[in-house]
Amino acid sequence: MNALDPVGLDCLAALVDAGSFDKAAQSLSITQSAVSQRLRALESNVGHLLVVRSRPLRLTEPGKVLLRYARQMQALRADAARELGSALSRDERLPIAVNADSLATWVLPALDPLVQAGQREGYALELMVDDQDFTHDWLRQGEVLGCVSTVAQALRGCVCQPLGLMRYFAVASPAFIASAMPNGLTAQTFAHLPFIVFNRKDDMQAQWVTRAFGVREPRLKERFVPSSEAGARAAAMGWGIAVMPELLAAPYLAQGSLVRLCPAVSLDVALYWHHWKLKSEPSPAATLRPGLMDLIGEALIQGARRALEAQHPDPA
Repeated sequence: MNALDPVGLDCLAALVDAGSFDKAAQSLSITQSAVSQRLRALESNVGHLLVVRSRPLRLTEPGKVLLRYARQMQALRADAARELGSALSRDERLPIAVNADSLATWVLPALDPLVQAGQREGYALELMVDDQDFTHDWLRQGEVLGCVSTVAQALRGCVCQPLGLMRYFAVASPAFIASAMPNGLTAQTFAHLPFIVFNRKDDMQAQWVTRAFGVREPRLKERFVPSSEAGARAAAMGWGIAVMPELLAAPYLAQGSLVRLCPAVSLDVALYWHHWKLKSEPSPAATLRPGLMDLIGEALIQGARRALEAQHPDPA
């Protein structure tokens, strides 16, 4: 295999980001025909089909390998520009995946300084969202450069750093409690009550019921609300029981619009930051500026530490 063409790698990344040839052409400011030519040249170079021409576009396994490499090259290019103090010709996209509950609570304040700096320095931090048990798949497939995940094991070529424990408990509105479970939530009543669920990947409610009542693989009445913030509002409006982070529930509890159920029961979910190791030649300068992925990781670690350590212990 010959040396990989950076232009072809950028084309592959643009196709994944845009989801189609015409939109990729717009993002690269070239014709759709030129996108096809660059992709064919890259496929000819590596001897593999990289993209399945379907709707939506789908990467082959070799395509995922090269996408990971393309993402890393984009991050290295952004690091080099920062080292040289030069502006990039266009914003380098630095995608990371985070879980919805972290995004709704501590991630935005943690990353705000880097986002503001990126507007000046020519890189674009982009957030992708998924359930915390699945963000790791985005990293494995090359979609992102880093992720916040519950997975503790690092992929080969990646770094894994602990962020802390995110505490979850069950809540409901006073009106819902009075009308639907005047005698409280019990092992006999939970199966008949609606639970607010983020999506079909979300099993936090089932985990909490197992912890509270010792029921393995409980069957729940699920009411899907695909947003952490909207799920909290739905619970306050009386839509059902929600199992949510303490960080998200705290203001609702303080104003009395939500009440904690089974106060002695909580779930502590360990979160980790994963990112690819980016190998570059050491700078001859006396002081080497940290790479962007290192800065993102440090911002997330410090932000998580400030927020998660502020959680309150379970009541006695």
